[in-house]
Amino acid sequence: MAKKNTTPATKNPKPASAKGDAARTEKARKAALAEVRARIDDAAPPTGDVAPTAAPASGTPESPAPDAGQTSPTSGKPRAKGGKRAKESAAAKPAKEPKVKRLSALDAAAQVLAKSAKPMSAAELVEQMATQGLWSSPSGKTPSSTLYAAMIREAAAKGSESRFKKVDRGMFEANTK
Repeated sequence: MAKKNTTPATKNPKPASAKGDAARTEKARKAALAEVRARIDDAAPPTGDVAPTAAPASGTPESPAPDAGQTSPTSGKPRAKGGKRAKESAAAKPAKEPKVKRLSALDAAAQVLAKSAKPMSAAELVEQMATQGLWSSPSGKTPSSTLYAAMIREAAAKGSESRFKKVDRGMFEANTK
């Protein structure tokens, strides 16, 4: 009979230098941030024998953030608190024209049927809507089938309050209520 290994498998603990690596990484990150801030403010990057890992350990940046009263060295525009530029006035933007709401196929069909004295099929409605300039299919292959299905749905959902009334197979007229 073979003897089983009874010693538990242990995971390797983190080496003692892992904490030191994290501290060095944090110092390097802070030094890189200070260098980026210095470049943004058009200040000369730190030079000399100082290594980039020699950033202040207290967590404060090398140069303080400009106050709200200071101006940007590059543009001369006043900066807001936190070093951001002050917002431009909203009046500088041109006013947008209100969009003209396009008529839906159902709305256009209801208008055509209201003007018509006879019942019409969905294909006839699509043709009349296009000739009157009320609605045209964006690029659909079967707009009459889509319109037919929408009119049936509205008639079923709204009942006597529907704008459409089915009078014969595939034929609709305006519901005068």
